[in-house]
Amino acid sequence: MRNAVVVFTKVPKAGETKTRLTTNRGGVLTPEEAMIFYEGCVLDVINVCLTANIGEIYVCYNHDGDRDYLEHLLSKSSDRSMIKEVYADQGGNFDQCMQYAADYILQKGGVDRLADSVMIVGGDLPSLQPSILQDAARKMEYLAATAVGQKVAQKSAVPAADIGAALVEGACQEGGFSLIAYTCTTPFGFDRVFYNMDGITALDMLVMKAVQEEIPFGVVEAAPDVDIPVDLASMIPVIRALELAARYEKSIQVPVNTLAVLTQIGLESSALPPNR
Repeated sequence: MRNAVVVFTKVPKAGETKTRLTTNRGGVLTPEEAMIFYEGCVLDVINVCLTANIGEIYVCYNHDGDRDYLEHLLSKSSDRSMIKEVYADQGGNFDQCMQYAADYILQKGGVDRLADSVMIVGGDLPSLQPSILQDAARKMEYLAATAVGQKVAQKSAVPAADIGAALVEGACQEGGFSLIAYTCTTPFGFDRVFYNMDGITALDMLVMKAVQEEIPFGVVEAAPDVDIPVDLASMIPVIRALELAARYEKSIQVPVNTLAVLTQIGLESSALPPNR
């Protein structure tokens, strides 16, 4: 199975990137610090995708983002030449942007598809590890080969293909998910996943869609994203622990760019003692 990994990201820009981390929105960072923090995260995520080596790497960015600036940032990755393509989404709400990011690769399962499956990860996952992506790829291929996966697959989309249906996710905080992977024959769409009027969380909506369509479903280790100050405070000890553990376990990839930004800013996490 030909896999594609899409890093789904905004182009970092002061005042528009990770604004909920800034002092203007009750956070602790300046707009410029929030921007460079996100740049570090994006680079670390891309480098993890390159190390995982499970398929071709793509970057999908916001349609009004600065492409030249993004290219400047990508030039700092571990191997820019290994990024297959960079493309812009078509705007709209988050559901629509995610759908375009996937459809661009899968082409509804047509013969002109760029891959047989797509795995989408966010750019704000500094603790993401290659092993998580590799596990997701293994589970997706296994599920797609099951009898249920073969039965549910939209066969008409891929004549004479034996690619089954499968959906794999990696959770994050507050009922969300940071990774989603599915095959080109999977009867799945992002409609109402992130935006619905029923108060259903994104992860719950994934599960509901999988149950409704009887899609074989898998989960991998969670990789928290960083949107608000409590996420940032929680993340710092995690990546410090990864930095130490990597001395003894070579498979761990240290988010060196994110750590460098934290050092540059002089930011640390703390826990206040309880009032007595």
